[in-house]
Amino acid sequence: METKAKKKWKTPHTFVILVVIILIAAAATYIVPAGEFTRFKDAATGKTLVEAGSYHRIASSPLNPLKIPSAIYTGIVKSASTITFMLIIGGAFQVITSTGALTALCKKLSKTFSKHKYVVIPVFLTLFSIFGFTMGMSSEVMIFVPIGITLALFLGLDKVTGTAMIALGAAVGFTAGLLNPFNVGVAQDIAELQLFSGMAYRVFILVVLLAATSAYIICYARKVAAHPEKSVIYGIPEDQEYTFDNVTDSITVRQIAVLIVMALGFGILIYGLSKKGWYFEEMSGLFIFMGVICGFISGYGPSRIAREFGEGAKGIIVGCLIIGIARTVEVILSDANILDTIVYGIVNIVNVMPDSIKAVGMFLCQSLINCVIVSGTGQAAVTMPLMVPVSDLVGISRQTSVLAFQLGDGFSNSVLPMSSSLMGYLAVSKIPYSKWLKFMMPLFLIWTALGCLFMLGALMIGY
Repeated sequence: METKAKKKWKTPHTFVILVVIILIAAAATYIVPAGEFTRFKDAATGKTLVEAGSYHRIASSPLNPLKIPSAIYTGIVKSASTITFMLIIGGAFQVITSTGALTALCKKLSKTFSKHKYVVIPVFLTLFSIFGFTMGMSSEVMIFVPIGITLALFLGLDKVTGTAMIALGAAVGFTAGLLNPFNVGVAQDIAELQLFSGMAYRVFILVVLLAATSAYIICYARKVAAHPEKSVIYGIPEDQEYTFDNVTDSITVRQIAVLIVMALGFGILIYGLSKKGWYFEEMSGLFIFMGVICGFISGYGPSRIAREFGEGAKGIIVGCLIIGIARTVEVILSDANILDTIVYGIVNIVNVMPDSIKAVGMFLCQSLINCVIVSGTGQAAVTMPLMVPVSDLVGISRQTSVLAFQLGDGFSNSVLPMSSSLMGYLAVSKIPYSKWLKFMMPLFLIWTALGCLFMLGALMIGY
């Protein structure tokens, strides 16, 4: 009698993973009591902060299960600005990449790095870490991911390596936060510390994180180069946009002109982000201009530009929906008034820990809070007024409590499905979330272990 072969386990689609998380959040509204903090607007900064010790219970309002689809719709609507930005980026980049200019540039770069191809990994990580620790680059990193992927593929590496050396560079820089106004700046302001003080230790943290991340990605890249079947995306059909069978060694005058427009556009982008406070609206406008101008330079007519733009936007629509659906978790927890209860419970965990590990506990608790409040600025506004009194009571410096926040806020953004920056660059790269998680989890655990050591080091040096 023949025995039936066991079916191989297949990781569920990202939609399925998110719906399971949404169902857990909906169930939590029946279990977790509703409560809230008293909030007030700080006269000096204009920020809305929570008042320490003001948590109180309020009437429970659990979510009707029949309203889960409506909550998903609300999550998508609340993510409209991010989704619109992604669609425009996808369309504009399709116009630009169809000109062949980006491919030609990356082929030239691949020849430059051909004998030392793994050097490109720490170089790009370091470059994008600068964007991360100065302008707080997070969601914007998706703009540059196609460049990393194209270069990586020409060097014989995979899409995951190309995505990682761009996205994780920005993530490491954002987390170290040397001059990041969106996490360290806000947290230090709330903690009443001098802006960007304590930078020397954060420089040390940045160097260690860059070294560890470079080593991890290089080890992965070497393994995949030797055994392509060990790539986490092995067997997944390659997208047509990243196939280069007909690429020549020459670069045309039109392509050079396109590259000049791109360079000018990125220069304007960096200036706008760092000096003018640009966000999605301004960046979207810039990339529409870039896409149209590059199309005309390449000899495209209006219809060809429109067709390419539509194809590019269509290619990332699933990723856009993922971002909207992920936002549903926050919608459910907020509408049921249990978000503050969860934060209050996590903060209280720190209070019952032994004094010797309270600093590490702060870091781990901030990581947990990041699961429900993904925004760095929003998390600082909620948690820092609570953590500062705790640190004062147990003899931990306020600078160390800020460090706990920035590390807890930063690391998990590269694995949480609720992170818009993560889902943004995965949508652009078309890497399934489950495959990225397989690549990223060992590095995330390394980062977490290093975070604990950084917190202990802060105590030892009296940071």
